[in-house]
Amino acid sequence: MNQQRAPLFEAIQQHVNQKRHSFHVPGHKSGDVVHNLFRHMQELFRYDLTELPGLDDLHEPEGPILEAQNLAAQYFGTKQTYFLVNGTTSGNLAMILASLNADEHVLVQRNCHKSVMHALELVGAKPVFISPEYDPTARRYCHISSDVVKQALTSDQNIKAVILTYPDYFGTTFDLSSVVEVAHSYNVPVLVDEAHGAHFSFDAPFPKSAIQCGADLVVQSAHKTLPALTMGSFLHVNSNRIERSKLEYYLEVVQSSSPSYLIMASLDLARQYIANFSKENQVQLVEEITEFNNQLSTLPNCNVLPVREQIDDPLKTVLTSNTIDLNVVYKHLHDYGIDAELVDQNQLLLIHGIKSDINLRQKQSAAIINCIKTVEDNAYHDKMVDSHFNVSTIQHFPYSYRELKLLKTEWVDVREAIGRIAAESITPYPPGIPVILNGEYISQQSLNTIEKAEKHKQHIQRNNNGHVNKIKVYQI
Repeated sequence: MNQQRAPLFEAIQQHVNQKRHSFHVPGHKSGDVVHNLFRHMQELFRYDLTELPGLDDLHEPEGPILEAQNLAAQYFGTKQTYFLVNGTTSGNLAMILASLNADEHVLVQRNCHKSVMHALELVGAKPVFISPEYDPTARRYCHISSDVVKQALTSDQNIKAVILTYPDYFGTTFDLSSVVEVAHSYNVPVLVDEAHGAHFSFDAPFPKSAIQCGADLVVQSAHKTLPALTMGSFLHVNSNRIERSKLEYYLEVVQSSSPSYLIMASLDLARQYIANFSKENQVQLVEEITEFNNQLSTLPNCNVLPVREQIDDPLKTVLTSNTIDLNVVYKHLHDYGIDAELVDQNQLLLIHGIKSDINLRQKQSAAIINCIKTVEDNAYHDKMVDSHFNVSTIQHFPYSYRELKLLKTEWVDVREAIGRIAAESITPYPPGIPVILNGEYISQQSLNTIEKAEKHKQHIQRNNNGHVNKIKVYQI
């Protein structure tokens, strides 16, 4: 197959070039009916099409969409690759719904994305959580041990799947190959949320992809690191352990029946882009980012975390500090016209694009340095090194989500919630990792973590329906 091609984009381009008359949806009529404020984007609207002759159907592909997905599968080295137009969230939902049934036990990495928890709730599974271990170099809880996975699988013969997050939000990985080997020795499939690793198909020093590590199902957010539109993701099938027809059924259930052709075309082009991003380009890119990090390392009040070969993602620059509040730095950068990704536990994350441009990176590093120099030292000591992940390594939930659905709930004051079972998940966003999970016992440590997040004005996602200073719990 020719990785220079982008068959779906080519089909759309051919349709646009014909300047056809639109008597079909969407209502902007191929860009003819556009609000004045959108006029500068009118050309883009012409590519926002629907299931027309020659443009195929995402839910039953047999033309250019199928060809584009096959090219992606060939490049990533998978048995099959599906385009996702509703983000990695839809991929997580589909792969979990296809892999589990109600009341079945599933081993889940504790610091997973909320979409994983939503999928477990929908299927009614009973989770067993494994907590990541502390990585002193990354200064975060992000390491999953194959020994702990083996311990969990040995002690609970009813576990039907293992669900992991690889890499973490900041790009740090662990020895996934060993974990997969252990799980497969028990004939248990491994499902991986690799949202931040769509570019791990690159050679070292980039980490190995979850696909290369042998995971059975892998979801990647193309839009996070590749030149794809927001919500564009891939779902990769890497074995025959999960029934393909069941997976395709749930993909149709959780995805829109009117998929965005703009998003799908961007996935086709993103695959073409990285497939032709040569080894020489990769080397140049890493050298530029290394120099960028070296420049930021000259700051007296900040440290740049080291990027370990095939462990940490070279596209991620992580700043830490013991003397200044990086939440303040984040706001200062924004005022300077520089938008960082996030700050979590006083680690500021910068994500680089896959493009070599030494002059631009020199300007960016200089601007960041000048900005941070304006921030006064304030003896910052509020980093949450005693994070909520410092719980028992293997954590069993007392009830399955099917059983919890049968219970009544009530709202109680925060101070009365300790020791009760949470009936809601509470999630600082970003990074979107729940501090309190629906179905787990509420601890003082978790409440302290939420209090610190609120103190730093971090957005908290929850549905409290106006119940201020209260938490929803089950009546048990």
